[in-house]
Amino acid sequence: MRKFLCAAIVTVCAVTIAMADEYAVTITKISKDGEITATKKGKKGQPGEAVTLKMAKDAKIVKGKFDPDTKKMVAGDAYEGGLTALNEAITKAGEKGIGATVVTKDGSTEVTEIRVGGGKKKKKGA
Repeated sequence: MRKFLCAAIVTVCAVTIAMADEYAVTITKISKDGEITATKKGKKGQPGEAVTLKMAKDAKIVKGKFDPDTKKMVAGDAYEGGLTALNEAITKAGEKGIGATVVTKDGSTEVTEIRVGGGKKKKKGA
């Protein structure tokens, strides 16, 4: 019974993680009520699709870092200053917006995690 319970818990966790959607966006605005205005990244040469997402109450904002093994953006340290600092960075960026990866649950528009960053690194010595 104990092995069955452990296996069931692991299966539920794996299915929950697999059902989460993750995609790259450019965030142009976050309103006070938690509504995110963004543009999904389009294919090369194609404009992205405009989307409006809703932040979950327990949404995490973290710095993203690129994992060369999976070739995806993974969660790093917590974003210093949280939502306030992110809003300031978006305002400073203007129409260009801030690149991020958002994680939603079960294909909904409710964002559970925002991974900020992932821009190109500056060359050393330049």
